Amino acid sequence: MATIFLTPSPAPSHPFPRRKPRRLSSVIKCCEKTTETISSSNNGKASFHEKSLQMQQDHTILPPRPRRIILVRHGHSEGNLDESAYTRTPDPKIALTEKGKAEAEACGRRIREMIEKDGDDWKVYFYVSPYRRTIETLQHLGRAFERKRISGMIKEPRLREQDFGNFQDREKMRVEKAMRMLYGRFFYRFPNGESAADVYDRITGFRETLRAAIDNGRFQPPGDRNQNMNVVIVSHGLTLRVFLMRWYKWTIEQFEGLNNLGNGDMIVMEKGYGGRYSLLVHHTEEELREFGFTNEMLIDQEWQKFAKPGEINYDCPLMNSIFTHFDEGCGR
Repeated sequence: MATIFLTPSPAPSHPFPRRKPRRLSSVIKCCEKTTETISSSNNGKASFHEKSLQMQQDHTILPPRPRRIILVRHGHSEGNLDESAYTRTPDPKIALTEKGKAEAEACGRRIREMIEKDGDDWKVYFYVSPYRRTIETLQHLGRAFERKRISGMIKEPRLREQDFGNFQDREKMRVEKAMRMLYGRFFYRFPNGESAADVYDRITGFRETLRAAIDNGRFQPPGDRNQNMNVVIVSHGLTLRVFLMRWYKWTIEQFEGLNNLGNGDMIVMEKGYGGRYSLLVHHTEEELREFGFTNEMLIDQEWQKFAKPGEINYDCPLMNSIFTHFDEGCGR
């Protein structure tokens, strides 16, 4: 089991009680000759029998979902070393330090050690933010994998860092970040920049793209599909927390209680027994509490571990954060 290193948060006063989980019920092929059959039954249109059979098979056999979605924060950067770097260098051009390059290589080795136990046919597919520090993280992380293990990669602009505006004035940067802490990390928008809520909107679009890719099996060609594909997303601390918030439908209060991943660290969404992705398959309750999880979030992850895609958690524990008049459960 890989270890994630997180900024510690105060230990909760009440330990998380273990509960028994509730089960709820391009490649274009060309050929020199094609045989067409035209009959009155199809209104004079060409009929391709082999193509019709292939379409039927494609609709009845669903492609396997990736075994894991692995979220990686970029390694230690020049901006982490000295915040004033942002006053001299545009955010997208901030590079890794030597420490960050070493962190990225170590992360790549941890990922390989985790997934190579699945079998001999495992592969990885990468999504990466187009910023320099994330590209460099992927380059060094990728040294752990030979070419045949890498199914593909995409530079995805929607995975970029939150836009903090034009910060050539270091003192103005400090004032704005202090204002964000007073106003709230999710809704505060930096001048000429973004709020976390703005990041949420673009991550929503990326999530739908990713889900469509998972449903369509785009990570592997039709003749080479297996259960041991792993998707790795290399991005930024806040962006990855917003991605998890959007995927699991966490509240704003739950998001603001999360701690940042360390540089070069990862958090793993792994398929559970029903096919959904749960953080409790790979990580322990203690690790997730350090990340900032509440009891309600842990209970939901336990449900995610056993639920099937498309199912809804009708015993949703998150309701209790809104409807506080319930004596127990969700008061159905």
